[in-house]
Amino acid sequence: MKLVGFFNRDGGTFKTTDMLAYEKRAEAAFREAGHDFDAIVFSGREIIPAMERAAKRDDIDGIVAGGGDGTISAAASIAWKNGIALGVVPAGTMNLFARSLRVPLDIWQALDVLASGEVDNVDIASANGRPFIHQFSAGLHARMVRYRNAYSYRSRLGKIRASTKAALGVVFNPPEFEVEFEAAGMRERRWVSAISVSNNPFGENALLYADNLTSGELGFYTANPLKPLGVARLAIDMLRGKVRENADVMVMHPAEVHLHFPKLRSKANCVMDGELLPLQRDVSIRLHPGELKVLVKQGLAAQVDASERREPAA
Repeated sequence: MKLVGFFNRDGGTFKTTDMLAYEKRAEAAFREAGHDFDAIVFSGREIIPAMERAAKRDDIDGIVAGGGDGTISAAASIAWKNGIALGVVPAGTMNLFARSLRVPLDIWQALDVLASGEVDNVDIASANGRPFIHQFSAGLHARMVRYRNAYSYRSRLGKIRASTKAALGVVFNPPEFEVEFEAAGMRERRWVSAISVSNNPFGENALLYADNLTSGELGFYTANPLKPLGVARLAIDMLRGKVRENADVMVMHPAEVHLHFPKLRSKANCVMDGELLPLQRDVSIRLHPGELKVLVKQGLAAQVDASERREPAA
């Protein structure tokens, strides 16, 4: 394949990596595997425009993106829109999409796995036409991200500390708002403290990422209005990977979700793949089954039984 690598030197792990050595190792790994490959290191500000320019070329088959979840989300959007393949090098704090794809979290091991890997087709979702690979959320998560962004941090550890402080702030000041939703033939109006719509249902893990990206379903989660003790219980269940067992959480697995916020505040926010954005009054969320091409470990696609890949959930 003709591939171009884009590495964000401002990404968490890359900040302490010899990027010249990494660039050379990446080129060697992919070329030894038979690919036509060039790697380029960019700053966080430069990398997205560079990927957009490359994706429009008619002589490449895919891009390999290295960075945090924000960089990977942008790269997935670009790859999806241009019909090319995406390779993911996990150099961020959480690396959620890489975990779902079962890419090694060691940035050096990831190169060898991707270079010798194969192309698979996985699901991607969109909210009002904007693609996302992990989740759209409003309420608790959006408030926590807003609180976290108010703190300054320069490192992965600093980001974790800021996130911990923000989470504690949300526990003692949970939001409550009204939403109308339509999903799986159900139309309902309710008060909630949180909404999350994920690209495939979350697995039983503390980080809330999908174990399978080929189910053909969204994960749709709402949490009843919560007091501080209820938020704390929800946080504990999240850490246990047992969100489904929380009595305040409703779970559905539709292919589409339509949200309407009748009393939307002017400064209300949502989060898409970790990015804080203005919340729109009406949001239509769709799954696009199998429309994103990704590089995965050789033989991984065959390990997922066909009945697992598109079997509707009860």
